[in-house]
Amino acid sequence: MLRPKIPTMPTATGLTHPPATVTEQTATVHQPAAPAPAPVAPTCPTVQLTPGSVLALVGGGTAVVLVVGAVLVSMLLAVAITGVSFAICALVIRSLVNADAKRR
Repeated sequence: MLRPKIPTMPTATGLTHPPATVTEQTATVHQPAAPAPAPVAPTCPTVQLTPGSVLALVGGGTAVVLVVGAVLVSMLLAVAITGVSFAICALVIRSLVNADAKRR
């Protein structure tokens, strides 16, 4: 009663593939091909570093490091200022609550 019914695989009716046809092959005479040229290795352009390009790369890298450093330091400074301001606000609120409680 609680057994699952497994579907049966349908059986193929008729031909599933067309019959193979046999054709006659005629012999052909091939002329010997000319030897293929040897494959040429791809030439990759090489990078020539001149003293001017090295100086430009060093200057660009230095500029990137300085900009990223300035951004990170400014973000750290913003977080520090925010934390200090929250601490000052917490002290002011605590002192107001304590002063109000002493008056009563």
